[in-house]
Amino acid sequence: MIKTLHKMGVRSNHMYFAGLCSIGLACTSWMVARSTEHAGLDRADRWGIFVGEWAPTFFAIGVALRMEETHRDIKEPGMETYEETQRIRPRTHAGV
Repeated sequence: MIKTLHKMGVRSNHMYFAGLCSIGLACTSWMVARSTEHAGLDRADRWGIFVGEWAPTFFAIGVALRMEETHRDIKEPGMETYEETQRIRPRTHAGV
């Protein structure tokens, strides 16, 4: 799923922004539900919690996308790891 999102152009910054927006939306929905609906404070709390539960999901997807982006950066051509460079270089004895 994360690779598919990455291929679709969704980046980790987009998910972090969505998480921050959902926190703001949770506060806003709580205030609106409290003032406009006369169902009481319990219903407003439920609305705020319902929308507030989206934020951790967005942040978790953002972290997974960041790992995918980092993984892709490491595998770029011309970027060898330490082990790969050690196999290419010939070994020499000390002092020779």
